[in-house]
Amino acid sequence: MRTLEFVIAPEDEGLTVEQFLRGRQGFPRKRVVKLKHDPLGMLRNGEHARSIDLLQAGDRLTVRFALEEQAPVPAGEGVFAPVRYEDEDVLVFDKPPEMPVHPSTRHYDDTLANVYASLCAERGEQLAFRPINRLDRDTTGLVVTGKNPLSAAFLWKAVEKEYFALVCGQVAGEKGVIDLPIGREDESIIKREVRPDGRRAVTHYQVLGRGREYTALSIRLETGRTHQIRVHFSHLGHPLAGDTLYGSDSRYIGRHALHCRAVWFPTLAGETRRVESPLPEDIVGLLERDGIALPEKSCISFAENP
Repeated sequence: MRTLEFVIAPEDEGLTVEQFLRGRQGFPRKRVVKLKHDPLGMLRNGEHARSIDLLQAGDRLTVRFALEEQAPVPAGEGVFAPVRYEDEDVLVFDKPPEMPVHPSTRHYDDTLANVYASLCAERGEQLAFRPINRLDRDTTGLVVTGKNPLSAAFLWKAVEKEYFALVCGQVAGEKGVIDLPIGREDESIIKREVRPDGRRAVTHYQVLGRGREYTALSIRLETGRTHQIRVHFSHLGHPLAGDTLYGSDSRYIGRHALHCRAVWFPTLAGETRRVESPLPEDIVGLLERDGIALPEKSCISFAENP
């Protein structure tokens, strides 16, 4: 059972319980409906509250909901991903390369979902795996997970991410925006391409450093298309280092050099959390080999990189 408590501020006096939860706290409508049908779901000053009840300054509003379980994913054997942040509602993994996020026919027990299942088993829990953002199997970095249905719904489309990439060649200029539509390549199940009939895709980037063969970039996505970063930079003639699917080679790194290195997200308590991940060893090694020295402040906040 998860319990949240809110003390009503003077500026929120006169709002209904539902208006406060949905408008001020970002609760999804479906979650408020479920709370309405639970006699202990919403309490005002310790007494049952209806969604239409008016709030007064100083009221203590308590919200309680069950942590929903689901059929277990098997615990992973010998798979591990560090936890970079955790509270009662959110867990942030740092996913290694060669690890899918979700199980499939080829990856049944070596995914991030299996890592989460192992962690839950150690704690005597059986909770649903609710990743908010997803990474390709060979993309490393931070994956934000909602530990309950409310936090997962609250975080949906609220997590912002900064990626680090090494691309081939010398990218012109210091920053830019790529606004090109992306769709599935004809006759391919996996590969994408820039095409007029694709869905709009917008990528913001800033140059962090240049070496002999590669350019280091900080990247923010305005949209979330499959393989968006890889497709956009390949289209510009700068495929990611190691990305053999989109025109690079694997001479110096055995996967595409892409890492989700920072995330920002709001909490149910009304705060903002920032979590960062260090660059993995294979990318650090390629930076050193290419003579790229990153600036001291190479994680860019979204306020500074709109």
